[in-house]
Amino acid sequence: MSRAIKHLLIGGLIIMTTAATANESDLKPTIVNPQTLYDPSPNGYSTAVITPRGARLAYISGQGGQDSMGALSPDFAVQVKQAYANLRSALEGIGARPDHVAKLTIFVVDHHMSKLEVLTKNVKAMFGEALPAQTLVPVPKLAIDPMLFEVEAVVVLD
Repeated sequence: MSRAIKHLLIGGLIIMTTAATANESDLKPTIVNPQTLYDPSPNGYSTAVITPRGARLAYISGQGGQDSMGALSPDFAVQVKQAYANLRSALEGIGARPDHVAKLTIFVVDHHMSKLEVLTKNVKAMFGEALPAQTLVPVPKLAIDPMLFEVEAVVVLD
């Protein structure tokens, strides 16, 4: 039975609907890298991402490099890798995947160009070709003194 007919039959109410059931491909963000701009994909992000009409959005709080016991390595690369593992766990917790992420904001303590290789390697490992829009914010410190990296995400849900 179609969704429209079900709506007509519920409780004797006459309800018209033209909404089609969304399929998985309708829910993926659309990545846009205009040819008139520098292509940021080699650096691990996209210029813009369009969320599908009618999609729900989820906001994942900043994920740091703490392991499951709350311990933080003093090594920047280890923290970045763990933070992305934590982000993946947060995505799974809401029933989402990396290709549902529309936007990342990352915070880097004492950022300098030598950290970009670590950042790019990790974001590409997690997102592959579905690179979200991204903003890097250099900061003097984060919530806990040993934290060197934090990532937050905007996620497209059905």
